[in-house]
Formats: sequence, structure tokens, C-alpha cells
Amino acid sequence: MSFIIRKEVLMDVVVKRIESCFSCPLGPTRINPVPGEGSLDSPVMFVGEGPGEEEDKTGRPFVGKAGRLLTQMMEEVGLSREKVYITNVVKCRPPNNRVPTNQEMLTCSHHLLAQIQIINPKVIVPLGATALNFFLEKKVSITKMRGKEIEWIGGIILFPTFHPSYLLRNRATGPGSPYDLAMQDMKRIKEYYDKYRKI
Repeated sequence: MSFIIRKEVLMDVVVKRIESCFSCPLGPTRINPVPGEGSLDSPVMFVGEGPGEEEDKTGRPFVGKAGRLLTQMMEEVGLSREKVYITNVVKCRPPNNRVPTNQEMLTCSHHLLAQIQIINPKVIVPLGATALNFFLEKKVSITKMRGKEIEWIGGIILFPTFHPSYLLRNRATGPGSPYDLAMQDMKRIKEYYDKYRKI
């Protein structure tokens, strides 16, 4: 006899584990953990480095200035937040929005890996160098790697792009600017979504 446990049930277990997790120094300093949100059936999964101040207050990923820009960019190419899954490598805000340490990311990684296993995306979009470095387990330049397909575990495609907070610091929007390049990436991400949602 075989049975299938619904994705929602499995993700609920992961979320409860995140909510009760204090395995690294970030747990005791958080207001709310930020597990992630979106469609569990999406072929595309966005992964940032960690929650910021607004995310810590609300318990939702990418809802501050950077998150609003990400949402706007998705909407410009015809994607909505509800159609994809959005999360971070670490689920609790690092103090003063500092970059999470390697040890913090490693300690928290089983939560993200469980989410990936449940959603089983075709494409993971690491937002920024920290998230990309986590997946590749080495330091690489996001400016050199953005917009490139990288085959990852289980045939999943990594398609890195700039973190929206980087775009907020680099306001130029002309041809060849970080924003222009990120929008080119977003159009490719929409193409991935359209291609794989039918499979």
C-alpha cells in the first residue's frame, strides 16, 4: 500500500521546525522567523540570503524596499509572487542586516534543503552572491555569474541574478546597467516558468 503526503502538509512540518528552531545565534535575536511563501507547485524558486527588518517584523520574505522592487520586476514580465516560491538561505534576520556567516547558513541549510525537496523546482534563482555562494559552496562573483545556467543537484538549474538591494544601491537603469541586466534575467526566468509549468 502506498500513499502520497500532500506538499502543504510537508511544508507545514518544515515551517513548524523553523518556528521552533534556535540552533544558531540568529534565533534568539529575531522577532519572527521567515520561512518563505508562494506556490508549492512552482517550477521556479527565488532564494535570497536572509530576512531584513521588515521581514523580521512581518514574518514574510521580501516585503521591504528590496522586496517591493523584486515584486515590481516580476510583475513587469508577467510573473506574480503567488506563482513562485520565495525564501532565503537563513530564516532569521542577521543583526543590522549583516551578511549571514557560513556557519549560520550551514546550520540553517536543512530547512532550505527540505523546502527544495518538497517544491522540487526546475529552476532556483539565487538572488545575490551570498545565496549563490551557498549553492556552489565557494565564493564567486555575482557580476560574472548572473544570467548563466548552472546545473545543480538533481538536474536543477541555478540561474543567479542580482539581489534587488544591490539594484537599489545602483540606481542607473540605462542599457547595460545592473537593473537592465536584472530585467533581462527576469525575462529569462519568466520563460523558464512558462516552459516548465506545463511539464
